[in-house]
Amino acid sequence: FSWEVLLFTVALGLGGMAAARCPGPCICDNLRSQVLCLNGNLTAIPGTIPQLTKNLDLRGNSFTVIPVGAFLDTPYLTHLDLQRCKVERLEEGAFRGLGRLVYLNLASNSIALLYQESLDGLSSLQQLILEGNRIEEIQPGAFGHLGSLTVLDLRANALVYLPDMVFQGLQVLRWLRLSHNALHVLGSEAFAALPALRRLSLDHNELQALPSEALARLDGATRLDLGHNPITYIAEEALAMASLKHLFLDHAALQDVAPDAFIHSPQLRTLDLRENELRGLPPLAGAGGLARVSLAGNPLLCSCLLRPFHDWLTRARVQAEGSCTAPPALRGRALDSLRPPEMRCGRPLPLPSPTTPLEQSRVAGSGQCPQGCACSPDFHHGSCENRDLREIPRGFPGDTHLLDLRRNTFRVVPPGAFPGLKELVSLHLQNCGIEVLQPGALQGLDNLVYLYLTSNRLSTLAAAAFKGAPQLAYLDLDHNAFTHLPVGIFQLLPNLISLHLQHNAIRELGEGDLAGAGGLRWLYLTGNTIKRIAPTALAPTKMLEKLHLEGNCLVEVPTSALWGLPALSELKLSRNPIKHVRDGAFLPVASSLQHLYLDNMGLERISPGAFTGLGPKIRSLFLESNKMSNIPNMSNFTGLEILNLRDVPFHCDCQLLPLRRWIDKLNLRVGATCGSPAEARGLKVKLSTTFQTCPGWRRGEAGGASPDKTKAASKPSKKKRSGKSPGRSLKKSRA
Repeated sequence: FSWEVLLFTVALGLGGMAAARCPGPCICDNLRSQVLCLNGNLTAIPGTIPQLTKNLDLRGNSFTVIPVGAFLDTPYLTHLDLQRCKVERLEEGAFRGLGRLVYLNLASNSIALLYQESLDGLSSLQQLILEGNRIEEIQPGAFGHLGSLTVLDLRANALVYLPDMVFQGLQVLRWLRLSHNALHVLGSEAFAALPALRRLSLDHNELQALPSEALARLDGATRLDLGHNPITYIAEEALAMASLKHLFLDHAALQDVAPDAFIHSPQLRTLDLRENELRGLPPLAGAGGLARVSLAGNPLLCSCLLRPFHDWLTRARVQAEGSCTAPPALRGRALDSLRPPEMRCGRPLPLPSPTTPLEQSRVAGSGQCPQGCACSPDFHHGSCENRDLREIPRGFPGDTHLLDLRRNTFRVVPPGAFPGLKELVSLHLQNCGIEVLQPGALQGLDNLVYLYLTSNRLSTLAAAAFKGAPQLAYLDLDHNAFTHLPVGIFQLLPNLISLHLQHNAIRELGEGDLAGAGGLRWLYLTGNTIKRIAPTALAPTKMLEKLHLEGNCLVEVPTSALWGLPALSELKLSRNPIKHVRDGAFLPVASSLQHLYLDNMGLERISPGAFTGLGPKIRSLFLESNKMSNIPNMSNFTGLEILNLRDVPFHCDCQLLPLRRWIDKLNLRVGATCGSPAEARGLKVKLSTTFQTCPGWRRGEAGGASPDKTKAASKPSKKKRSGKSPGRSLKKSRA
C-alpha cells in the first residue's frame, strides 16, 4: 500500500500544472495518464481534465446527454468508460476529436437510438460496448466511421428488427453480440457488409425460424450462437455458411431437423442441440466434418426409427451426447451405448423392396408427399409454403409431426381436412386468407400442440372446429377480425396454455367468454378496442400468469375482474385512456404481481392508496409518459429492479419531498424530472433545489446542496466553456 502511495505522490509531483488541473471529485494519476471520476454525481463532463490523459473512467455519474465535442480537450484518450452514467442520448459528433480512442464502454445506460453521426470521429475504435441500453433502432450509417472496430456488443437492448446493411462500414469486425434482444425479423442483407466476422451471437431472441438468407452472407463466420430462440424446425439447406465450425441451437423449441439442413456448411464440427423437443434426428447429409452432436435433454425415442441416425453416427465417427427417454426398456441409456438390435419397433417392419432409401422412408411413413409439396420423412416434416394452393392438400405421411401450409389461399378449412395425421404436433396456417374453420376441421389431430392461424380473416369460430384436438396448448389468432372472444371453444381445449388474440377488434370480455380455460397461463389481447371487462370474465383462468391489455380503450383499471387470479405476475395496461388509478386498484393481485405497466396512458392522478397491498414482490413498474404531478408512497417497493418515471411532469414542491428522498436511496435510473414550478422545470427531481425550503429539510441531505452551492450551480461560471457548465448540463436533461 505504501509503495502505491509513493508512486502516486511522485505522479502528482511530476504532473506539475497538469496535476493542479485535476477536477475536484476525480483522482488523476499522471504517470499512467489515467483519470478516475467514479460515482461523483457529475452532471457534465469535467472541463479541467489533463489534456494528456489516455484513460478516463467516468462510471456512475449522471450525464443524460453527451453533447457535441464533449471530449475535444482530451484528444489523446485511448480508453473511455461511461458505464452507468444515465446517458439517454448521444448527440451527433459527441466523440469527435477522439481519433486515438480504441475502447469505449457505454453499457448500462438508457440510450434508445443511434443516430447516423453519433459515433463520428472514432476511426481507431476497436471495442464498442453498448450492452444494457434501450436501443430500439439503429439508423443506417451509424457505424460507418468505425473502420477499425473488431468487437461490437449490443446485448440486452430492445432491438426487434435489423434492416439491410445496418452494419455497413465494419470491415474488420470479428465478433457481433446481439444476445438478449427481441429480434424476430432480420433483413436478408443485414449482415452483408461484415467480411471479417468470425463470431455471431444471436441467442436469447425471438427468432421463430433460422434466418437463412441473412446468415448466408457470412462466408467467414466460424461460430454461430442461436440458442434460446423459439425455432421449431431447421429446413432443407437452411444453413449455408461455408466456414461455420460451431453451431449452438440449445434451449430452443426444435421438433425436427431436415436431413440436408447443413449440407452447405461442410466445415461444421460441433452441433449443440441440447434441451429441445427432438425425438430423434435423421442422418445428416453433407456434414462430413462433424465431430460432436449434443442431444442431452431431448425426449429421444430410441426405437427402430432412430436406427438410421445411430448407424450414421457410427459410420461417420461422430460423438453423440444424449440418452433415451423411450421405450421404457431403454430409458436413461446413453446413445453411444446402444446396439442396433436393441432399437426395435413395436410392429413388424415391411419386407425389403428394391426401392431407394428415400422411397423406403416414404413408404414407412405410410403416405406419399402431395404434389408440389416437400416432405422430409426422416424428419417428419411437410411443407407446402407459398405454393398458391386453393385447397388443403392431402396424402402427407402419417408420421408427419410438423406441417407448414403458410401463405396459400384456402378461405375455408373443411371437416376432416387433415386425415391420417394423428402424430401431427405443429400446424402452420398463417396468411392463408381463412374465413371459416368448419366444425370437425381438426378432427383426428390427437397430438396437435401448436396451431398458428395468424393474419387470416376469421371473425368467429365454432366450438366444434376444435373437436378432436384435445392436446392443443398454443393457439395463435393474432391479426384476424374477431369482435368478441370465440365463446365455447375452451371447453374442448382443456390443455390450452397460451392464447394470442392481439390486433383484432374485440370490444369487451363478457361473462363466460373464457369458460373452460382453466389451464390458461398467458392471455394476449394487445391492440383491440376493449372498453369493458365483466367482473367474472377472467374468473375461469385461475392459473393466469400474464395478462396483456395494452393499446385498448379501458378508462379504468379493471379491478373487479382481477379477483381470483392468484398467479398473475405480469399486467400490461399501457396505452389505455385511464386518467385516474383509484385506491386498491391492484389489491386483488397484490400477493403475486411482479411487473406492472401503466405507461403512455395520459394518466393524471394516482390515488394515495392505489398501490395498497403491493410491496417487495414488485420488480418492475412503468409509469413513463403520463400527466400526473405526484405519485403515492412506494417506500415498501424494496424489490424494484426497474422504475421508469420519464416524461412525467412532477410538481416539485414539499409534497413531493418523500418521493425525492426515496429516489435518492434507489440505485436505479428512474428519469424523474420536474414539470413545475417554473424555476425547476426540466430539472431532475434529484437535483432540484426547490425542496430546500421545505420543513424537515436537512442541510447537506443526499442529492441536495447548500444555498451557497445552489446559487453557484444555477449560474454558469464565465470561466467555464459553454456546454460544460452545470447549468448547461441541466438544461440538456430536458431532452
